[in-house]
Amino acid sequence: MSKESVITEHIEITPGMLGGKPRIAGHRIAVAHIAEMYLKMGISVEEIAGKYDLPLASVHAAMTYYYDHREEIDRHTAESRSIVEELKRKSSPSPLEEQLRAIRVNS
Repeated sequence: MSKESVITEHIEITPGMLGGKPRIAGHRIAVAHIAEMYLKMGISVEEIAGKYDLPLASVHAAMTYYYDHREEIDRHTAESRSIVEELKRKSSPSPLEEQLRAIRVNS
């Protein structure tokens, strides 16, 4: 069995689901999210598999897919974060944020 056939058994890309981002087959967990947990948060693949009730092979396949497509996934992640930050800057504070800000000022 080739690497690509193993990866496609565990990784799916479906237009309209998670914005067409690669994800664990049968789940709504993005490859980028798995990579972030493993690389940035230091969570082991075993812990990730257990936390989300995933086959260990799927988590390893997600990391393999990530390393094979690292630049593209990192670029999409950075673009998404940039869009979120821009939306935060342009939006007005929620009523809860307003109340918390008032409490902080009056404390």
